[in-house]
Amino acid sequence: MPCRIEAPERIGGRIPPRSIQTAAPVTALPANEPAELSDTDAAGDDVTHSPRLWRDDGWTASVIKNEDDDGWAVAMLKDGEAEPALVGPWTMGRDKKNPKPLDVNAFTTLVKTASEVLRRHEQQLHAQLHKHVSVSASSGEYDVTLDIVPDEYDPYATLTALDRFGEAVARVKVAPNFKLSKTSALAWIDNDFRRPQ
Repeated sequence: MPCRIEAPERIGGRIPPRSIQTAAPVTALPANEPAELSDTDAAGDDVTHSPRLWRDDGWTASVIKNEDDDGWAVAMLKDGEAEPALVGPWTMGRDKKNPKPLDVNAFTTLVKTASEVLRRHEQQLHAQLHKHVSVSASSGEYDVTLDIVPDEYDPYATLTALDRFGEAVARVKVAPNFKLSKTSALAWIDNDFRRPQ
Protein backbone atom coordinates (compact mmCIF):
# COMPACT_ATOMS: atom_id res chain seq x y z
CA MET A 1 0.00 0.00 0.00
CA PRO A 2 1.56 3.37 -0.96
CA CYS A 3 2.45 5.92 1.71
CA ARG A 4 0.46 9.16 1.95
CA ILE A 5 2.58 12.16 2.77
CA GLU A 6 0.84 15.39 3.51
CA ALA A 7 2.50 18.44 2.01
CA PRO A 8 3.93 20.79 4.63
CA GLU A 9 2.25 24.16 5.11
CA ARG A 10 3.98 27.20 6.47
CA ILE A 11 2.56 28.28 9.81
CA GLY A 12 4.04 31.42 11.25
CA GLY A 13 7.21 31.10 9.21
CA ARG A 14 8.01 27.48 10.21
CA ILE A 15 7.19 24.11 8.69
CA PRO A 16 5.36 21.70 11.06
CA PRO A 17 6.42 18.03 11.27
CA ARG A 18 5.17 15.86 8.41
CA SER A 19 2.36 13.37 8.95
CA ILE A 20 3.14 9.97 7.38
CA GLN A 21 0.79 6.97 7.21
CA THR A 22 2.11 3.53 6.25
CA ALA A 23 0.43 0.15 6.07
CA ALA A 24 2.76 -1.46 8.61
CA PRO A 25 5.92 -0.58 10.53
CA VAL A 26 9.18 -1.47 8.83
CA THR A 27 11.68 -3.52 10.82
CA ALA A 28 15.30 -3.60 9.75
CA LEU A 29 16.92 -7.01 9.40
CA PRO A 30 20.14 -7.71 11.28
CA ALA A 31 23.15 -7.15 9.08
CA ASN A 32 24.19 -10.83 9.20
CA GLU A 33 20.76 -12.25 8.23
CA PRO A 34 19.55 -12.05 4.62
CA ALA A 35 15.88 -11.47 3.93
CA GLU A 36 13.58 -14.50 3.89
CA LEU A 37 12.85 -15.90 0.46
CA SER A 38 9.37 -17.36 0.19
CA ASP A 39 7.75 -18.78 -2.89
CA THR A 40 5.46 -21.50 -4.13
CA ASP A 41 6.96 -24.29 -6.21
CA ALA A 42 5.46 -25.94 -9.29
CA ALA A 43 3.55 -28.48 -7.16
CA GLY A 44 1.90 -25.66 -5.20
CA ASP A 45 3.86 -26.33 -2.00
CA ASP A 46 4.96 -23.45 0.21
CA VAL A 47 8.71 -22.92 -0.09
CA THR A 48 10.63 -20.83 2.45
CA HIS A 49 14.39 -20.32 2.58
CA SER A 50 15.61 -18.21 5.49
CA PRO A 51 18.46 -18.47 8.02
CA ARG A 52 16.27 -20.04 10.74
CA LEU A 53 13.37 -21.52 8.76
CA TRP A 54 13.74 -23.70 5.67
CA ARG A 55 10.60 -25.23 4.18
CA ASP A 56 10.87 -27.33 1.04
CA ASP A 57 10.11 -30.77 -0.38
CA GLY A 58 7.58 -31.72 2.33
CA TRP A 59 9.86 -30.86 5.25
CA THR A 60 10.38 -27.87 7.56
CA ALA A 61 13.65 -27.19 9.40
CA SER A 62 13.38 -24.69 12.28
CA VAL A 63 16.36 -23.41 14.23
CA ILE A 64 15.18 -22.80 17.80
CA LYS A 65 16.69 -21.71 21.10
CA ASN A 66 17.80 -24.71 23.14
CA GLU A 67 15.82 -24.61 26.39
CA ASP A 68 18.42 -26.66 28.28
CA ASP A 69 21.43 -24.37 27.68
CA ASP A 70 22.60 -21.29 25.82
CA GLY A 71 22.95 -23.12 22.52
CA TRP A 72 20.63 -23.69 19.57
CA ALA A 73 18.71 -26.71 18.29
CA VAL A 74 17.12 -27.66 14.98
CA ALA A 75 13.73 -29.38 14.63
CA MET A 76 12.74 -31.30 11.50
CA LEU A 77 8.99 -31.60 10.90
CA LYS A 78 7.47 -33.62 8.07
CA ASP A 79 4.39 -32.08 6.46
CA GLY A 80 1.19 -33.46 8.00
CA GLU A 81 2.87 -34.63 11.22
CA ALA A 82 2.15 -33.11 14.64
CA GLU A 83 5.52 -33.92 16.23
CA PRO A 84 9.04 -33.34 14.87
CA ALA A 85 10.78 -36.40 13.45
CA LEU A 86 14.12 -35.10 14.70
CA VAL A 87 15.34 -32.51 17.23
CA GLY A 88 19.07 -32.09 17.65
CA PRO A 89 21.78 -29.58 18.54
CA TRP A 90 22.61 -26.87 16.02
CA THR A 91 25.96 -25.20 15.36
CA MET A 92 26.75 -21.68 16.55
CA GLY A 93 27.55 -19.08 13.94
CA ARG A 94 30.84 -17.23 13.59
CA ASP A 95 29.85 -14.64 16.20
CA LYS A 96 29.43 -17.47 18.78
CA LYS A 97 26.08 -15.96 19.75
CA ASN A 98 23.66 -16.55 16.90
CA PRO A 99 22.99 -19.89 15.17
CA LYS A 100 24.64 -20.86 11.93
CA PRO A 101 22.20 -20.01 9.10
CA LEU A 102 20.41 -22.85 7.33
CA ASP A 103 21.39 -23.51 3.72
CA VAL A 104 20.52 -26.02 1.02
CA ASN A 105 23.33 -28.46 1.95
CA ALA A 106 22.47 -28.46 5.65
CA PHE A 107 18.76 -28.88 4.83
CA THR A 108 19.45 -31.83 2.51
CA THR A 109 21.50 -33.56 5.23
CA LEU A 110 18.79 -32.89 7.83
CA VAL A 111 16.06 -34.31 5.56
CA LYS A 112 18.14 -37.46 4.98
CA THR A 113 18.75 -37.94 8.72
CA ALA A 114 15.12 -37.26 9.70
CA SER A 115 13.85 -39.63 6.98
CA GLU A 116 16.11 -42.38 8.32
CA VAL A 117 14.80 -41.78 11.87
CA LEU A 118 11.20 -42.08 10.61
CA ARG A 119 12.04 -45.24 8.64
CA ARG A 120 13.60 -46.91 11.70
CA HIS A 121 10.61 -45.88 13.83
CA GLU A 122 8.19 -47.37 11.29
CA GLN A 123 10.21 -50.61 11.19
CA GLN A 124 10.19 -50.81 14.98
CA LEU A 125 6.44 -50.16 15.11
CA HIS A 126 5.84 -52.79 12.41
CA ALA A 127 7.91 -55.31 14.39
CA GLN A 128 5.83 -54.60 17.51
CA LEU A 129 2.50 -54.95 15.72
CA HIS A 130 3.30 -57.85 13.36
CA LYS A 131 4.90 -61.01 14.72
CA HIS A 132 5.71 -64.25 12.92
CA VAL A 133 6.88 -67.77 13.79
CA SER A 134 7.36 -70.92 11.69
CA VAL A 135 6.47 -74.25 13.31
CA SER A 136 6.37 -77.91 12.41
CA ALA A 137 3.24 -79.60 13.78
CA SER A 138 1.98 -83.18 13.37
CA SER A 139 -0.41 -81.92 10.67
CA GLY A 140 2.29 -80.10 8.69
CA GLU A 141 4.45 -76.98 8.42
CA TYR A 142 2.87 -73.63 9.27
CA ASP A 143 3.75 -69.96 9.36
CA VAL A 144 1.77 -68.33 12.18
CA THR A 145 1.34 -64.56 12.23
CA LEU A 146 -0.03 -62.20 14.84
CA ASP A 147 -1.24 -58.80 13.61
CA ILE A 148 -2.11 -56.33 16.37
CA VAL A 149 -4.60 -53.52 15.69
CA PRO A 150 -3.90 -50.81 18.31
CA ASP A 151 -7.39 -49.27 18.18
CA GLU A 152 -7.89 -46.61 20.85
CA TYR A 153 -11.26 -48.02 21.97
CA ASP A 154 -11.19 -51.69 20.95
CA PRO A 155 -7.66 -53.03 20.44
CA TYR A 156 -7.38 -56.61 19.21
CA ALA A 157 -5.11 -58.98 17.30
CA THR A 158 -5.59 -61.53 14.54
CA LEU A 159 -3.86 -64.90 14.70
CA THR A 160 -3.43 -66.53 11.29
CA ALA A 161 -2.00 -69.90 10.24
CA LEU A 162 -0.59 -70.24 6.71
CA ASP A 163 0.25 -73.58 5.17
CA ARG A 164 3.47 -74.24 3.23
CA PHE A 165 1.85 -72.82 0.08
CA GLY A 166 1.04 -69.53 1.82
CA GLU A 167 -2.68 -70.24 1.99
CA ALA A 168 -4.53 -69.19 5.16
CA VAL A 169 -5.95 -72.32 6.84
CA ALA A 170 -7.19 -70.64 10.03
CA ARG A 171 -7.76 -67.13 11.37
CA VAL A 172 -9.05 -66.12 14.81
CA LYS A 173 -9.40 -62.90 16.76
CA VAL A 174 -7.38 -62.81 19.99
CA ALA A 175 -6.49 -60.34 22.73
CA PRO A 176 -3.92 -57.69 21.70
CA ASN A 177 -1.57 -58.89 24.45
CA PHE A 178 -1.51 -62.49 23.13
CA LYS A 179 2.07 -63.75 23.30
CA LEU A 180 3.03 -65.46 20.05
CA SER A 181 5.79 -68.04 20.40
CA LYS A 182 6.53 -71.45 18.89
CA THR A 183 4.92 -73.04 21.95
CA SER A 184 1.71 -70.97 21.79
CA ALA A 185 1.48 -71.45 18.00
CA LEU A 186 1.81 -75.26 18.31
CA ALA A 187 -0.75 -75.34 21.14
CA TRP A 188 -3.20 -73.43 18.91
CA ILE A 189 -2.63 -75.75 15.95
CA ASP A 190 -2.87 -78.89 18.10
CA ASN A 191 -6.17 -77.59 19.52
CA ASP A 192 -7.63 -77.62 15.97
CA PHE A 193 -7.17 -73.84 15.61
CA ARG A 194 -9.76 -73.08 18.29
CA ARG A 195 -9.54 -69.56 19.69
CA PRO A 196 -6.96 -69.44 22.49
CA GLN A 197 -8.30 -68.41 25.90
